[in-house]
Amino acid sequence: QVQFVESGGGLVQPGGSLRLSCAASGFTFSEYTMYWYRQAPGKVREIVATITEAGSSTIYADSVKDRFTASRDNAKNTVFLQMNSLKPEDTAVYYCYAYTPSRQWGQGTQVTVSS
Repeated sequence: QVQFVESGGGLVQPGGSLRLSCAASGFTFSEYTMYWYRQAPGKVREIVATITEAGSSTIYADSVKDRFTASRDNAKNTVFLQMNSLKPEDTAVYYCYAYTPSRQWGQGTQVTVSS
């Protein structure tokens, strides 16, 4: 059974940092590109970052480029998202995802950027 367990969210002031983690299970993690998505209240879910199977290539949404960094540890089936210089518009529920046949999503982790 595919599972994603996101953690590391919380309340942070503008300009602050957070590091999200996502523990994945139920599939061969090292064979999948991993994605970070986010969904703000009243908005559609949007892709934030992509990291390839070996972690050698990453792609970021323009809105987070130069502020967010995705990484992964294939030995621990975990993907990370380091978020720096956070802005109020980064407030959202953050999800990790892989396009496995199950199309399963995790519960996400809430990130709130507010003073």
